[in-house]
Amino acid sequence: MDSLNAQNGFKPKSRMFYGWIIVLLTFVTLLVSAGIRSLPSILLVPFQDEFGWSRGSISSVLSMGIFLYGLVGPFSAALLLRFGVRKVVVLSLAVLAISLAATPFMTALWQFQLLWGLVSGLATGMMANVLGVTVSNLWFVKNKGLVVGVLTASAATGQLIFLPLMAKLTTDLGWRYAIFTAVAVLILVLVIVAVWMRNHPSDVGAAPYGTDEIVPPTPFAGNIFLAPLQNLRYAMKNSTFWLLSGTFFFCGFSTNGLIGTHLIAACGDFGLPEVTAAGLLAMMGLFDLVGTTISGWLSDRFDNRWLLFWYYGLRGLSLLFLPYALDSTPTMLIIFSVFYGLDWIATVPPTAKLSSQVFGKEKSGMIFGWIVVAHQVGASAAAYGAGVMRDWLGTYSQAFMIAGFVCFFASLMAVKIKKQVNAKTAAAIQS
Repeated sequence: MDSLNAQNGFKPKSRMFYGWIIVLLTFVTLLVSAGIRSLPSILLVPFQDEFGWSRGSISSVLSMGIFLYGLVGPFSAALLLRFGVRKVVVLSLAVLAISLAATPFMTALWQFQLLWGLVSGLATGMMANVLGVTVSNLWFVKNKGLVVGVLTASAATGQLIFLPLMAKLTTDLGWRYAIFTAVAVLILVLVIVAVWMRNHPSDVGAAPYGTDEIVPPTPFAGNIFLAPLQNLRYAMKNSTFWLLSGTFFFCGFSTNGLIGTHLIAACGDFGLPEVTAAGLLAMMGLFDLVGTTISGWLSDRFDNRWLLFWYYGLRGLSLLFLPYALDSTPTMLIIFSVFYGLDWIATVPPTAKLSSQVFGKEKSGMIFGWIVVAHQVGASAAAYGAGVMRDWLGTYSQAFMIAGFVCFFASLMAVKIKKQVNAKTAAAIQS
C-alpha cells in the first residue's frame, strides 16, 4: 500500500507530529536552564558565611546576571534564526557547564562576578523565553499560545525539581557538590539536544502544526547584531511596545528578581530552614506549572489585555500578604506559595501573544526579546535593591510591599493597551 501511495504521489502521514518532540526537548532545556538560574537563591547565605561577602555584594552579582540574561534575548532570537536552534542551544549549554564547573574553585568576588554575573547570565539568556517563543513560531500555527504557556512553565518545573535537591545537597554535603551535580545534568541535556533537536519542520518533512504546506525556513536577512537594534527602533514607534515593556518590567521586579532571589534568605530571617524554604519555592513551581499552562490555553481564547490585568492585580495582593505570612504560621506561607505560584509567570503567554499579534510573526521574536530585556531590568533592580534594603533595614518586608503596589500599577498599564490595538488586531485576539 505504501508503494502504491508513493507511486501516486501520496506520502503516508506520521503518527505523531515531530514538533511535539521539539517542544519536549525545549521544555527540558528551559527547565534545566531555569534550575541553574535559581541556584543563587540557595547559595546566597552559604556564600555569605564562607566568603564573608555582604548580601548587597552577592546581590549585585546576581543582579548583573539577571540583567544580561534579559539583554541577550533579542540577539538570541537573531542567532536562533541565523544558525538554527540546535547549534545555539548546544553551544549555550556547553558554555554554561564550563562556567559552573569553574565555580567551586573561585576565591574572590570578581571571579563570582565573571562566572555568574557575566558568563552564566549570557549563556542562560540564550535559553530564555525567546527560545520558547521562537520554537512555537517555527513549529506551530495552531495552539501557539498553549505551547508558549507550556514552555514558559518549564521555569517553574526547573525550580520544582532543582531547588529541593540542591538545597538538600548544599545542607548535607556542601554547595560544591550541588554545583557538580548541576554540571552533570547539563552535560546529559547537551547530548540529548545534540542528537534529537531539529531546527525547522521542513527538516523532518513536516508542515507547521495547523497547516498542510511544507515550506523551507525563510533565510535570515540582515546583520545578527544590527537586526535586533533595527527591530527595536521599529517597535519604539508603537506605544503598545512601551506598555508591554512597562508591565514586563514590573513583572520581573515582582518575580525572579525579588522572590526567586531572596525568598529563601527571607525565610531564614524568620528561622525557617533552607531546605524547607526551598520546598516553598518548589511548591510555587508546581502551581506555576499549572497556572502558566492554563494561562497559555486562555491566551488562545480570551482578551490577553484583561488576562494581564487580573494576573498583575492578584500577584500584587499576594505580595502584600507575604510579610504577614512570614511572621505568622507555616500554613500562611503555604497559602502564599499556592496563590502566588499560580500567577508567577502566567503573564508570559498573554504578553508573547500580544507581541506576536501587534508586530507579526517575523519581527515578534526579536521584539519580544526586547520586552524581556525590560523584564530583566526590573528583576535586576529588585535583586540588588532588595539585598541592599535588607542590609540597611534588617528585613525584606518593605521590598515585598513595594513590589505589591507596583503590580497594581502594572494592572492599570495592561488595561491601557486596549487603546493601542486596532480593530483587526482586536478581532485576532479573540480568535
